[in-house]
Amino acid sequence: MSLQASSSLKQTPLDKRQAIKLLSKAVGGLLALLSLALLAPFVMAVINAEKEQWTYLTLAIIGFVIGVALFLQPVGDAKLRARQVFLLTTLCWVSASIFGALPFIFAQPYLDFSSAWFESMSAITTTGATVISGLDNLPSSVLLWRAMLQWLGGIGIIVMAMAILPFLQVGGMRLFQAESSDMSGKFMPRSSHMVLAIGRVYLILTVAVIALYIIGGMTSFDAFVHGMTTIGTAGFSNYDASFGHFSDTPFLVITGTLFMVAGALPFVLYIRALKGDYEPIWKDTQVRAFVTFLLIAIALISLVQVVKGRELGDALMHTAFNVVSVVTTTGYATEDYGNWGSWSLMVFFYLMFIGGCTGSTAGGMKIFRFQLSQLLLKKQFSQLIHPNLVRVETYQERRVNDSLLGSMVAFCFMYFLLVAVIALGLSLFDLDFLTAISGAASAVGNVGPGLGDIIGPAGNFSSLDGGAKLLLIFAMLAGRLEIMTVLILFHRHYWKH
Repeated sequence: MSLQASSSLKQTPLDKRQAIKLLSKAVGGLLALLSLALLAPFVMAVINAEKEQWTYLTLAIIGFVIGVALFLQPVGDAKLRARQVFLLTTLCWVSASIFGALPFIFAQPYLDFSSAWFESMSAITTTGATVISGLDNLPSSVLLWRAMLQWLGGIGIIVMAMAILPFLQVGGMRLFQAESSDMSGKFMPRSSHMVLAIGRVYLILTVAVIALYIIGGMTSFDAFVHGMTTIGTAGFSNYDASFGHFSDTPFLVITGTLFMVAGALPFVLYIRALKGDYEPIWKDTQVRAFVTFLLIAIALISLVQVVKGRELGDALMHTAFNVVSVVTTTGYATEDYGNWGSWSLMVFFYLMFIGGCTGSTAGGMKIFRFQLSQLLLKKQFSQLIHPNLVRVETYQERRVNDSLLGSMVAFCFMYFLLVAVIALGLSLFDLDFLTAISGAASAVGNVGPGLGDIIGPAGNFSSLDGGAKLLLIFAMLAGRLEIMTVLILFHRHYWKH
């Protein structure tokens, strides 16, 4: 959605009071739904006789009352302008992350605000970076809330928003596109039907992986938590060792690998498959490129490990899991791949920038942008060799115009610039180069763990200064919302009528 297209829409400008009412109405509805979700950890706390059980109930009641009060306020026939969807999207994610942080402050693990907000933002943006140590000994209610935030942050929060947006008369597909940059096509007659169908697919995949985890030997609770964070390509685990807690069970490692890939594929293709149209899954250009890249990366890294003396089967299994985890921006780890050799630090740093397919729960730059970059490079070479040649580039059987290529170049420029700026900011807090640059890349790409001894797979972000955490919170939010959605709010012309 471009500003040019938005400005072309002939709508009566909203006054500030109407706009604030409409935005607060949306945020209120989201807050009310999140408050209802908070009842799940309350029930878990009651079952386990946890002392903080009433904290969850109190927060749920307060949040629900405030949310409903905001949602029920009269707004008349006012409509949001199209470009205000950028602000709506950002407000929804910020407000959801702040509310999600409250249980971390008022119940175990009793975090300070910056740490709690970091944990919540990491969860709801499906980043998977954590500031909490001693996960093995935390109450089940806290672990459940972390996982639920990640599951909702995958695609569930978009489905929840669809219950709010019709009241605002805002096209729900705009929110979905702003959140995931979906290019897979709008083939269903109504966008609300499409998003609800995506929600059903999301639920089916979640139930399937939970069932397989139970079959593989996980407890029901571990399977439920890891199932939600696997499909959400999110990465929170119940253990400090992450998925390495189950590394001695090949069935679980392989299942996790396959379903992380499943979460990183375009969900609209699953909808077509459920309708009996399986061909797009195998013929989709983006999917083929994504799977091919994964296979090549896994084969090459496994080969290096075998040459260094590791057994082939073990090398393949753990390489596949950790490569898929980083590329899909899930953030799980079966072992500290930083110990594979100094070469691995560089390799996994590069992998942080890839990401999954557009229209999925994965973060990162997304495969389709690398494909468009390849098209642009070919076009430049052709024009250098044949200056008068007119060449029409296509992607997914659609014409790729210069406007799309220009927006892709602008995004990539801003992506790397944001990583550089965040890394520079982190270095001001006396963090070493590897920690700063990998932390920035991980946050913007919503990958999860960084590299090195401090924030690597074997560490966490708890030792970082509060200011560094706030920087990373902004980076995670911008990365999850495709950067431009957030940065456009800092442009002075955005706020002019």
